[in-house]
Amino acid sequence: MQRVENGAGAGTIEGARWRKSRRSGGNGNCVEVARLSNGDVAMRNSRFPAGPVLVYTREEIEAFLGGVKDGEFDFTLS
Repeated sequence: MQRVENGAGAGTIEGARWRKSRRSGGNGNCVEVARLSNGDVAMRNSRFPAGPVLVYTREEIEAFLGGVKDGEFDFTLS
């Protein structure tokens, strides 16, 4: 199993299937995610598809998504 570290180039991640939100525009302004073989989740900026990734555990992603659903990060849009 490949170990992926924060900052690794997205192009170096074997077998990554990157997904983005359907709400994303077609102009490359989105965050893309890929589930890794160990259960972690990698994120990248779609404007830089080969650029660095951030890697989160399943638990970290669950906490983040819960906060998004609860509106905890809405302040970033005002």
